[in-house]
Amino acid sequence: MRTSTHFRTLMVLMTALTIIAGSTACKSKKKAAEASAPPPGEVEVKVLCSGPDYFTNKDFFRANAVGESMDQQTAKSKSLNAARGQLAADISTVVKRVIDNYVNSREMNNQEQIEERFEGLTREVTDQRLSGTRTICEKLTRTPEGTYKSYLAIELSAQDLLSAYNERLSKDDQLRIDYDYERFKETFNKEMENMKGN
Repeated sequence: MRTSTHFRTLMVLMTALTIIAGSTACKSKKKAAEASAPPPGEVEVKVLCSGPDYFTNKDFFRANAVGESMDQQTAKSKSLNAARGQLAADISTVVKRVIDNYVNSREMNNQEQIEERFEGLTREVTDQRLSGTRTICEKLTRTPEGTYKSYLAIELSAQDLLSAYNERLSKDDQLRIDYDYERFKETFNKEMENMKGN
């Protein structure tokens, strides 16, 4: 008889704990949903071809953009030009850090002059490589006003870019003497590792 009473008491306690745990989980989910909801009067805007899948990472430089026009082709051109501009700016920022770290890690004469030479050559390579970007997302919509919106995301392989840099830098008379590809590659890859989640 006592065992049966203990069993029932235990079952009641277990049921109560399950209900409390479920209630707490529901409240937590509700709070999380409220915290990520836009403030009253504002509406969340979903942007096509954007989000974490389109961020730069250790393997690819990525950029996205939106172009709008009365003409479909113009809208596409605008989004492509804007995305390439963003990609070029991001590459430039990363490569500037790579060059600074690389040059500072080497014993070089005329460091300032060599840095300028590196930057000039890497700009040339970047400009040439931008034509080789790959489209990873493209959506075209028509607005209620009758204009076209082109959503676009592009990427450029970090290793392809590194190979192009190596080819150009190793042929330069001024840099060839002091240029160490393995050291440059290591510096470049470290910088790309830092891009995770950016």
